[in-house]
Amino acid sequence: MGKAVSPQASIGIIGGSGLYQIEGLENLQEVKVETPFGEPSDVVILGTLGNRKVAFLPRHGRGHSINPTELPVRANIFALKSLGVEWIISITAVGSLKEKMRPMDLVVLDQLIDRTKNRVNSFFSDGLVVHAPFAEPFCPVLGDVLYEGALSVGATVHKGGVCVVMEGPLFSTRAESSLYRSWGADVIGMTALPEAKLAREAEICYSALACVTDYDCWHADYESVTADIVIENLRHNVDTSKEVLNRVIPRIPKERECACAHALEKSIITARDRVPQKIKEDLSLLVGKYLP
Repeated sequence: MGKAVSPQASIGIIGGSGLYQIEGLENLQEVKVETPFGEPSDVVILGTLGNRKVAFLPRHGRGHSINPTELPVRANIFALKSLGVEWIISITAVGSLKEKMRPMDLVVLDQLIDRTKNRVNSFFSDGLVVHAPFAEPFCPVLGDVLYEGALSVGATVHKGGVCVVMEGPLFSTRAESSLYRSWGADVIGMTALPEAKLAREAEICYSALACVTDYDCWHADYESVTADIVIENLRHNVDTSKEVLNRVIPRIPKERECACAHALEKSIITARDRVPQKIKEDLSLLVGKYLP
């Protein structure tokens, strides 16, 4: 289970609410991947786009049947890693906490505040302790490519944004929304964590394109967020996101020179001779090169 499988793709896309497929993918193939952490949200759809091999995974499953707390995030990231993915673009819906970030805008996130409480956020336990660096939670190289791609399709896009990740599935109270605004946060969502943490532990470059659908519940001139508002505004955002992906994928570098690619190099704390053999075997895909 801990080994890479065939076929392979170097670029992964995790589709958020409303994004369950990508037009333009050719040579489609559905792959069911098993992992030490169970099954991912859905089968992975492999294809080619702009002469690049792409693996697409709908975060909530086709038909949106998995809520944010129940997402099998470890299985999702591990499955993409096993297919050879080195870059992940996450598409995620968010509410805005700033006047300037209006519904229908896009935000290339650069920071996170973790307000989740019921999610496993690491691959490593049961005898293996790993402390990976996470000061910069998103890959700056991939973020720059995403930003330029969004500009190229004429989208209103903000470069950089702090995202509060809440547990959900309910939306914020007004008091919570006001608190997050007082912290200087820009947007709020439910899915960027633990995805970003697990991608870092998997040494995958990860960046998120956040689609603003609402003003949460703080703005006096706008109705408080509801599922209907999110779905209505997502239709526009999803179409724009698909255009961005078509521009971005051919521009992603084929070679990685950022720190994401070797995030675990100095992060394994446990003495090598004390790591359980089963852990080494199950997680060989992640740590095999460091734990021979």
